[in-house]
Amino acid sequence: MKPFDSFLAPQLHEFLCYRESLGYETERRSYRLRAFDRYLTQTEADWSSFQPAFFLRMRTDLKKQPAHTNKIFTAVRVFFQFLIRRGYVEENPLQDIPPVKENTTIPFIFSPDQTQQLLASVCKRIRTNHQSAFLIDLAIYLAILLLARCGLRISEPLRLLKHHYRTDDGTLYIEKTKFKKHRLIPIPKTAITEIDNYLSVRKQLRPHEQNPYLLAGKHHQPLKGDQVRYRFHQAVKDMGLERRRKTVGHMTFNPPVPHGLRHAFAINTLKNIIERGDSPQDALHVLAAYLGHVNYRCTAVYLKIADAQSRKNLYDFTIWQDWKL
Repeated sequence: MKPFDSFLAPQLHEFLCYRESLGYETERRSYRLRAFDRYLTQTEADWSSFQPAFFLRMRTDLKKQPAHTNKIFTAVRVFFQFLIRRGYVEENPLQDIPPVKENTTIPFIFSPDQTQQLLASVCKRIRTNHQSAFLIDLAIYLAILLLARCGLRISEPLRLLKHHYRTDDGTLYIEKTKFKKHRLIPIPKTAITEIDNYLSVRKQLRPHEQNPYLLAGKHHQPLKGDQVRYRFHQAVKDMGLERRRKTVGHMTFNPPVPHGLRHAFAINTLKNIIERGDSPQDALHVLAAYLGHVNYRCTAVYLKIADAQSRKNLYDFTIWQDWKL
């Protein structure tokens, strides 16, 4: 664990160790607390600094997106609750600090055609002139395919071991997900074919390989998330879909990101259910289990997200309004 630098370094380390002992994932909380730690160092703060005015200044000085600022403050607020329980402070100085008003975030949702074009673009970039590069590129393609066809989070295909792919019934066992849950999901037939082809090629080219991961990286390690993101953004650029984050009023339009394939999977699944004449509400608990959500109400958010064409129309309208003004 990377050490903290401020005068609160021992307490911050103690807090994260405590959270880990309870079985919580601490990577993201550690990242947010490091922003607090850096600010303490920059301002030469000490125990006497912890007044509401200090945190109001910090909220302004961070100069981050509202959602990011709120997540940092949530982490710091929980940290101070820990300090109260351990007797370091008597009250939480953030208890009356309100969250920053967040913009409505509209993600980029790939249409089914765009998803297919993206996968085709990734496939075209597979290098065939070098065995090692070929297998890495093929694994990257398969990772992106699983994001699109199974709605996985980007970390999930990278952590899969070979035995997590069950060839007898065509399922994937997703172990220790974002919420420390396990789930067994069926795989579409097209994805099964791609996985089988990849494993067959890999066995033929590397018959004595001992890498335990389903999507093999180098030196018995899995693929890296950055490898997948880089190839994803190359494909987005090839398609002419590159966008910058754009804020119009209280709406923020996000550019295409790998997690958008998960959003697209959920939304297009619900759209297909509606087109069949079935109730999407009745399917929410099944989709929630498939996606690994703790509560199906989290999945219900997808019912409020506009489809790809509606988002595009709204985005184009805001650009036209900017040009007109």
